[in-house]
Amino acid sequence: MTHANRLYCDQLTLAYDQTEVVHQLSLEIPVGQITTLIGPNGCGKSTLLKGLARLLRPKQGAAYLDGKAIHLQSTRQVARQLGVLLQNPEAPEGLTVRELLALGRYPHQGFFGSITSADESKIDQALHVAGIEHLAERPLGELSGGQRQLAWIAMVLAQDTEIILLDEPTTFLDMVHQLEVLDVLDRLQREQARTIVLVLHDINHAARYSHHLVAIEDGTIVDQGSPRQIVTPQLLANVFRIAASVLIDPESASPYCIARRPLPQRQAV
Repeated sequence: MTHANRLYCDQLTLAYDQTEVVHQLSLEIPVGQITTLIGPNGCGKSTLLKGLARLLRPKQGAAYLDGKAIHLQSTRQVARQLGVLLQNPEAPEGLTVRELLALGRYPHQGFFGSITSADESKIDQALHVAGIEHLAERPLGELSGGQRQLAWIAMVLAQDTEIILLDEPTTFLDMVHQLEVLDVLDRLQREQARTIVLVLHDINHAARYSHHLVAIEDGTIVDQGSPRQIVTPQLLANVFRIAASVLIDPESASPYCIARRPLPQRQAV
């Protein structure tokens, strides 16, 4: 590995108690692009994201941020460089959207932790990018699922980090809100060259919105590359156990998977 990238892992092994989920995995995250981790349920995608985000201590190997093992860096130091949003986040009761975004400014606040005019400017900018200025004073509990997810993403944007990690940001959202969330991330990457790492279940969304795909099975990388390289009938059969046709979307020029039927599951050895 060249280690030119800001975020990478080398021979990373992650486990819950004694159960290994990610096995000696090495991966470099391309700078200024959207990278998406794909694979079947339980393959280790979310666990790998937690390892990259310093939320799970490695059993072996390490994840690195700017050349230093991330688990050896302080929480505030990491939070100034890397924002993360896991599935089903929870906020204190009665919090408004603006108050939620203020929490995202914590890594940048001084000793007394007061919100400055610079913080307010970053909050306003994040509300604008997420398209939710009109929701700023609304309590989170009054929002729809899609609005609430955009508010959480705006909180990560308010943190103003160059690297953003998101675990299933479109889960439980209807199609319109799924596209709104992904369009926000796409715009952020195009306009501000942020490095974004996603976990997505939807292969077609992953292919459309990503520059780089990483296919994971049983805690190891099966293949990685551009969507056109990765989304093939062979990979869908081998990794996802589905027979599928792959077409090219004439509008986005990205591959598009049409699932035909499930394939028999592999027998345990």
